[in-house]
Parts: sequence; C-alpha cells; structure tokens
Amino acid sequence: MSSPANENKMGVLPVGKLLFSMSVPMMLSMLMQAFYNIVDSVFVSQISETGNELAALTFAFPLQSLMIAFGGGTMLGMNTLISKSLSRKDRDSADRAAGTGLFLSVCTSLVFALIGIFLSRLFFETQTDIREIVDLGTSYTTICLGGSIGLFGQFCFERMLQSTGRTMLSTITQFAGALINIILDPILIFEKGAVIFDGAFTMPVGFGMGVAGAAVATISGQIIAAIMGLLFNIFLNHDLRLRFKNLRPHGESVKEIYKVGLPSIIMQSVGSLTTFTLNQILREGFKEVAVTVYGMYFKLQSFIFMPVFGLNNGMIPIISYNYGAKRPDRVKKTITLSIITAVSIMTVGYAVFLITPDTLLSMFNPNAQMLEMGRSCLRLIGLSFIPAGFCIITISVTQAIGNPFFSLITSACRQLVVLLPAAWVLSLTGNLWAVWLAFPIAEVASLALSIIFLTRTMKTANKEMGKVN
Repeated sequence: MSSPANENKMGVLPVGKLLFSMSVPMMLSMLMQAFYNIVDSVFVSQISETGNELAALTFAFPLQSLMIAFGGGTMLGMNTLISKSLSRKDRDSADRAAGTGLFLSVCTSLVFALIGIFLSRLFFETQTDIREIVDLGTSYTTICLGGSIGLFGQFCFERMLQSTGRTMLSTITQFAGALINIILDPILIFEKGAVIFDGAFTMPVGFGMGVAGAAVATISGQIIAAIMGLLFNIFLNHDLRLRFKNLRPHGESVKEIYKVGLPSIIMQSVGSLTTFTLNQILREGFKEVAVTVYGMYFKLQSFIFMPVFGLNNGMIPIISYNYGAKRPDRVKKTITLSIITAVSIMTVGYAVFLITPDTLLSMFNPNAQMLEMGRSCLRLIGLSFIPAGFCIITISVTQAIGNPFFSLITSACRQLVVLLPAAWVLSLTGNLWAVWLAFPIAEVASLALSIIFLTRTMKTANKEMGKVN
C-alpha cells in the first residue's frame, strides 16, 4: 500500500485548501474564457449599427454549443475515468483512458468539420430570411466548425491535466488561447484605419475580414491552446503516458467514458436545442432584434456562470478521486464548500445585473430599442442565478460519482418540460419581458429535482464507500 507521501494530493491535502488550489486557477481561466467568448461579439457589434453581425453570432450559438456539448461531455467521462484509475493506482487504465479520449476527440472534430462545411447555410436559412444574417452566419460557422480540431484538442489535453491535479498548466493553456483570440480579433475584423468604439480607437493595421475574421481568431486561439496542452502532457504530466498504441477506441474505456459523458452530452445538446427553439420563439414574436438582445444576455451571463463551471472542473476530480478511494468525509466536505462558493458567486452576479444593466449592455453598441429590451432581460433572467448555482454543483456531483442520468433528467425537465413551454405561452402575451420570466420559473423546478437527486445520490454513495447514515 502506498504511503501518504506518495499519494496524489487529492487524497491528502485539506479539502478547503485543495478545492481552492484546484478551482481558483480554473475559475480565473474561465473568467478569461468568458472574456474570450464575449470579445467576438463586442468587436463584431462595432462593424455596423444594424445589429445583423451580432444576430449572426447569436443564431450560430446553438451549433457552437453543440460542439461544446460533445467535447465537454466526452472529456468529462475521460476526466472521471482517469481520476478513478489513478485513485486505484491503476496507471495503465489511466493511460488507456487518455488515449481513447484523444481518439474520440479527433473523430468528433471531423464530424463537426463536415457539418460546418456542408450544412451551415441550411442551418441559418431555417432560422431567418434576412439574407445578410444568413451569409454572415454561414461564413462564421463554416470556419469555426471546419477548424474544430483546435476546440476538441484543447478540451482533451486540458482535461488530462485537470484529472491529475495540474490545473495551473490547464489554466495557462486557456489563458494563451484566449489571449491569442483577443489580440487577433480587431486585427482580422477591421480594416486599417477603421474607427471603432465611438471614435475612441483607430486600427493601425487590419485585414477587414469582418465576421469571418472573428471566426479565424477563435480557431487560431484554440489550436495554439491545444498544441500547448499536448506539450504540457508529454513533458510535464508524469501521471499519464500518451502512447500511440493507446490512440484507439479501447472498448472498456469507451464504455466507461460514455457512461459518465453521454448523459452530459445529451444534457448539453438539449441546451443547444433549447437555445435554437427559444431563438425561434423570440423571432416569431418579437423579430430578430429580440434574438440579438438574448445573445447579448448570453454573452454577459458567461462572466457569472464560467467561474462556477471552473469551480466545477476543480471539484469533479477531487470527488471522483476520493469516491474511488472510499473517503466519504472528503467527498461530503468538497460538495458543501462547492455549493456555498457557487451560490455566493451567483448572488454577486445577480446584484451586478440588477444594478448596472446599462453599463453592461453598452459594450455591444446597442440602439435605444435594444437597450430597453436588454434591461428587463438582465434583471428578470438574473432571478434564476442563485438557484442555478446550487443546481450546477449538484448536477456535476451526480455525474462524478455514478448517477449521471439524474443530471440528464433534471436538465431535460428544466429546459424541455418547463422553460420552452413557459416561454412560448408567455410570448403569447405580446410582452417580451414576460418571456424572460420563464427562466426563473424553470430554475425553481430544477432546484426541486436537484435536491431530490442529490439526496438519493449521496445515500447510495455513502453505502458504496462503506458508510451508511
């Protein structure tokens, strides 16, 4: 049996210190990712006052979120399997999980590249009849999906680093990718001499690619981050050995990866479908301008949600490791501290949305109509933030310790059973602000299910770890 000195830090460090060290770098990097996500929209909104460029990015979001669903869900399964294997001191299984995860990432990126190249225009034509939005959106998604190997590679190599406790290295790759995107965005989007941000800045150099430039900047950052992640895993991650012989679909590893990852993929894909459908509800009832406003909200809320997701990413390997090591005290304490932190972040976020909506929305160069719509959007949807903090953590807990379908049921009920029907019914009132109320209504339903499923999950987990309450 290994001595404590040789045990992975996830089994020996005090839980509070461990969660802090694992999560804070991820939270900071996720904040950078939030800035990364919003910067395309901020720069694109400066191209013209029509809002069509920003609308194109908003309509494109369901496809992008579908990529994230497959990449994030698959790598969640890989992350969990690696952590559990290492907790059992089974390094060969961990290596096979890493190789299988990389193989699955490459295959999935090829599928999305084909979707981007051949189906992007059809995707936009089903959403709007405004030709400029269709053309801009087609250009953007063709590039983003066509170059998706960077996104999936980044997901894969970062999760390998996280699963072995090397969150700082993962953070460095994310910062690098985001920084590249931020630097390239204005250079590629605007022409030399273009005046942006109400005359506050003039581009000294630029290629004038417009929305396509934003897409090229995005995939450039992702590809560089993926390359860095690969090098970090090869030279600095000594808990994993990336070998060509493992770069294949190992049957048992695939099964275990998708046992955890498939519910997450389905859950996030449901989110993509929800966004797509909600865009149609808003467009039919309130025209493309309402879709654009919803897009502005979605970008802004990432500043609140991304740190919580970063907390999640730091929490999951801790729970997986200690669950595999049969340490119920550490599992319970990790969950408690994570919930308290997530709810606190969400509370602060809602306060900012409630007090300063105009300041936040001004980043997108909105006209008077967009600004008026945006105020109610931020203030009313923001009501859902606090319960959402609790739900995000509990959903990940059920995924990390073997009850992933609980999270799937919760997400499906929240979005398909409550959110979309409520949004459609409330849209019939003719009041856009009423549609925004569908979000807090749905989150209350999600909260109730989350409490029930967390209780059941922990009861089963305690029995598995040899402790019955």
